Amino acid sequence: MQILGIDIGGTGIKGAPVDTETGLLLEPRNRLLTPEPSRPEAIAKVVADLSTYYEWQGPIGCGFPAAMRHGVAMTAANIDTSWIGTDAQELFSRTTGCPVRVINDADAAGMAEMTYGAGRNVPGVVFIITIGTGLGTALFVDGKLVPNTELGHLEMEGKDAEWKASEAGRERHELSWKKWSKSLDDYLHMLERLFWPDLFILGGGAIKKQEKFLPLLTIQTKAVPALLGNEAGIVGAALAGQPK
Repeated sequence: MQILGIDIGGTGIKGAPVDTETGLLLEPRNRLLTPEPSRPEAIAKVVADLSTYYEWQGPIGCGFPAAMRHGVAMTAANIDTSWIGTDAQELFSRTTGCPVRVINDADAAGMAEMTYGAGRNVPGVVFIITIGTGLGTALFVDGKLVPNTELGHLEMEGKDAEWKASEAGRERHELSWKKWSKSLDDYLHMLERLFWPDLFILGGGAIKKQEKFLPLLTIQTKAVPALLGNEAGIVGAALAGQPK
């Protein structure tokens, strides 16, 4: 089945048509900047622009940086707080004229990795961590998603963990990859103590520089890069957009 997958992030919104049988993008992805301020109508226009760019008329799946309950944003991570309580699913369906399903963005990336990538056929407890503007987390137990974990907001050094352990945090604090890897390592150790996972899958924008930090991690749990790279969010969003 062909579905338009859209990955909404704090700095960019990207999308592409996806073959949900294979997980392959059917056309090159298109990326547009996340508007500032990132209010509902402004982001909805970008989603509609992506739909128009691909001349799309079928189902759409969106990954969104918030805890989602039946299409409604319950939080607002790295986007405008006016999203809280907004029915994103209804808004995007109205502005695109297409049926839209919206889920948490990290959950979308996790679904892609568990279906086509590094988590495929892996039993036990698996965490997918997206390292970008924030820290997104997706938790799977024997292949089943535990939605909306949002564990990038666990407290570290008196702030949300993503304040320092995300890629944006590295840039914010002007840290070298080596120094920043210590913050990421501390964060993963915290997840390890809380959940004792069998596997960490690390994705998001930072994974393009994996050689600079992956060998420096000291956690006991095996950590591997996401096989779908930064396209996991698009592919997973398309999976979520499949009609029930």
